[in-house]
Amino acid sequence: MLKPTPTPTRELVSLDGVWRFGIDTRLAEQPWIAALDSPLEAAVPASYNDLFTDPEIRDHVGWVYYQREVRVPRGWGGERILLRFDAATHAARVYVDDALVGEHVGGYTPFDIDITDAVEAGGAFRLTVAVSADLSKETIPPGKIEVGMTGKRVQTYFHDFYNYAGLARSVWLYSLPATRIDDVTVVTGFEGSTGIVDYRVEVVGDADVRVRVTDAAGAVVAEGSGLEGALQVPDVVLWKPGAAYLYELTVEAVQRDTVVDSYPVVVGVRTVEVRGHEFLINGEPFYFTGFGKHEDTAIRGKGHDNAYMVHDFQLLEWSGANSFRTSHYPYAEDVLDFADRHGIVVIDETAAVGLNMGVVGGLSGTPPFPTFSEQYAGAATQAAHAQHLRELIGRDKNHPSVVMWCIANEPASNEDGSREYFEPLVNLARELDPTRPLTYSLVMFATFKNDQIVDLFDVVSMNRYYGWYINAGDLATAELYLQGDIQGWVDRTGKPIMMTEYGADTMPGLHSVWDQVWTEEYQTDLLEMYHRVFDRFPQFVGEQVWNFSDFATTNGLHRVGGNKKGIFTRDRKPKSAAFALRRRWRGLDGRKPGTES
Repeated sequence: MLKPTPTPTRELVSLDGVWRFGIDTRLAEQPWIAALDSPLEAAVPASYNDLFTDPEIRDHVGWVYYQREVRVPRGWGGERILLRFDAATHAARVYVDDALVGEHVGGYTPFDIDITDAVEAGGAFRLTVAVSADLSKETIPPGKIEVGMTGKRVQTYFHDFYNYAGLARSVWLYSLPATRIDDVTVVTGFEGSTGIVDYRVEVVGDADVRVRVTDAAGAVVAEGSGLEGALQVPDVVLWKPGAAYLYELTVEAVQRDTVVDSYPVVVGVRTVEVRGHEFLINGEPFYFTGFGKHEDTAIRGKGHDNAYMVHDFQLLEWSGANSFRTSHYPYAEDVLDFADRHGIVVIDETAAVGLNMGVVGGLSGTPPFPTFSEQYAGAATQAAHAQHLRELIGRDKNHPSVVMWCIANEPASNEDGSREYFEPLVNLARELDPTRPLTYSLVMFATFKNDQIVDLFDVVSMNRYYGWYINAGDLATAELYLQGDIQGWVDRTGKPIMMTEYGADTMPGLHSVWDQVWTEEYQTDLLEMYHRVFDRFPQFVGEQVWNFSDFATTNGLHRVGGNKKGIFTRDRKPKSAAFALRRRWRGLDGRKPGTES
């Protein structure tokens, strides 16, 4: 799926701003057939939950409605006219004037709706978007809705971050020529000093295709033609972590020597490979340092914010981090564009979080019923998961910053049924993109003794909380558990191993001379203990702390004001551990600690 962008043949109008807003319980039965009868307005992009002081809106289960007037540029006659939603969490219905023109399910991937036959160039229309935050066993992530004692519908979900909802990313109106470029796939490599750019183009209509690659200075370095081919780039400059050199592939659809459509694709020439217990970028061992993150800020919720994005990347650089995981859903594509330009490595994760009834059982790990069953994660869930994979890989396949797909976070891979659930999804992911390694993040209940799916994947990604949920306050014992756990995976798999989550909740300003949980000193000491253990294993390829910053969760008794495992506070102020990580990570340059440069 091509991201809308202005070109000589395409135009783009932002629909971001303040829209009329209302919730279904306070609106007429068909609120889209007229102006919304509501005094409220909501910002786009932003989650709606924290915008208002009304708790009924914050906790609403059901549909909410956004509405605004849109004028089509008068010069768009004869063009295809589309709406683009970068995301609508978690389902959307779109109305032009009184008519339903399209629907989408899935809260973190974009969708387009062709409205050419419903609007006119130079004319205006009423755009209404209904958005539902409801989660069920037919959604990714899954959840369930029950009717409480008060008679209200109550949303339950099994992931530990707040279920923010709404139009959290940008909305666009854009034009396309009738004959057009519909998709572009790029795969890169190199032989010696020559870069290889393999491309495949899909076209709507009858047109020839020609392509050219330009360097960062705009000079043409390779040209070709046809729907697919391999372009050779002499004296190639590789895209590297921390040193992002980008080329541009311009694809043109041509009829009788006239360019009828043009689309640019940013290209970073690099390779990714797993070999033995090493993770290789451009044939060189790479060691991940960084974080699991969240799209989460005060008031905006999961609303994309360019100012926060820039500052977060500055903090990544300050800390010495070279990577992050898009936990636990695909982030806004603007974030990946930024990572492409700045050489930050990304593990791109699906929204498949909460596939684990063992979490409901608490530390016992005993599920109330099997996770992989029609009671919870059955055929409908698997189908939604597969569609999410198609949309995620279709969107992000050309980003050089994305080096690995993470299929799920903390699934019940220790339970029967997990292999039957995941094996078709792994096969699908490899079919959609055979070039990138696959992983999933292991829950603590899934051990090297009982996990049933690790052989399907390329990299072992561990989420472990020894010293916090287990052995809290006893780092000496926690170190022994961690050492044995990693050794077990080394002996079983022979694969690269990394830690995708480790950390401790920390209240900024709380201090102690003892190993007291929640203090800044304890967070620092816990991380340092983990690092001692990591450095004993040559098979270890990375460490991503949980979490980059504090974030909002449900109102659990153990979540005072949200999850406090951030190295930075929710407003991005450093805790003591941030300085300890900076001392460890800066200067590593993507190398395993203790190795020579």
